[in-house]
Amino acid sequence: MLIFGIETSCDETACSIVKDGREVVSNVVASQIKTHQAFGGVVPEVAAREHLDAINVVIEETFTASRVKPSQIDAFASTAGPGLVGCLLVGLNAAKTLSLVYDKPYIPVNHLNAHVCANFIDTDLKPPFTCLLVSGGHTQVINVSDYGESQIAASTIDDATGEVYDKVARLLGLPYPGGIQLDKLAQSGNGQAFKLPEAKVADDEFSFSGLKTAVLRLVQGFKGVEIPINDVCASFQETITSTLINKTVKIAKKNNSTTIVLAGGVAANSRLREKLYALQDDGFNVFAPKMKYCTDNAAMVASAAYFNPMRVENPLELEVFSRG
Repeated sequence: MLIFGIETSCDETACSIVKDGREVVSNVVASQIKTHQAFGGVVPEVAAREHLDAINVVIEETFTASRVKPSQIDAFASTAGPGLVGCLLVGLNAAKTLSLVYDKPYIPVNHLNAHVCANFIDTDLKPPFTCLLVSGGHTQVINVSDYGESQIAASTIDDATGEVYDKVARLLGLPYPGGIQLDKLAQSGNGQAFKLPEAKVADDEFSFSGLKTAVLRLVQGFKGVEIPINDVCASFQETITSTLINKTVKIAKKNNSTTIVLAGGVAANSRLREKLYALQDDGFNVFAPKMKYCTDNAAMVASAAYFNPMRVENPLELEVFSRG
């Protein structure tokens, strides 16, 4: 089954053709990072216009790279949400139009489910498993019992992981995208240089507001003295990744899960991936998407359309949604 996926939830215009949810036939991404660097973050109106300019070109390039004809596609899919409404509409309307023109089904996809499904690409992963989903807008531990069946076991009560990374990066004067820059600096720093707090919250909660404030106070304490930025980055990263991994392991054990999966944009973080793979020494099976499938892409959308489509009566009548 060939599914053509479209992703436009934020600042990536992406299209992909995926076979049977696991084999990527073609995958094209047009990034807007350089456009938004001048603003220090994503501007929704600018992002939507960029999507409009790029979508037709990306669709054409995806078909050209795959040597697949539109008539050979079994279904068209797109991210319906959560995301930026103006951006989502570009991809949704493009996918609906293609489905009508070529008389094929349209399959809406939840963006968060798509990130989880990125782990099915080029792997033999099967449920059940425990998934740590970490992105700019979400931090969740999800118990996935079957394809299309999952329950949220823990979530953040304040800032999401990616959001905290970006805020700490701005605090340190790092350029956009801050999370990536912070990770690079942390790799040459001492993660034990500064003791930073971990929030004492319930087993089904994450909280990083206190960690963010602690970094702020730490930086403010270097008045007139050069900030050991690499050590600050490494200490922050060591603390937040330990919190994420430790809670995920605790939930996995409680759920008798032997497989732990990483998903979301922050799944590209070097220290988080290192700690995930270290869990193999404790007897866990672990999976993380290839780096190119961690950040927003359409291959994960097409995979989700195959394994975990949104359940709606009339897909062509569905509208986008900003939160989920």
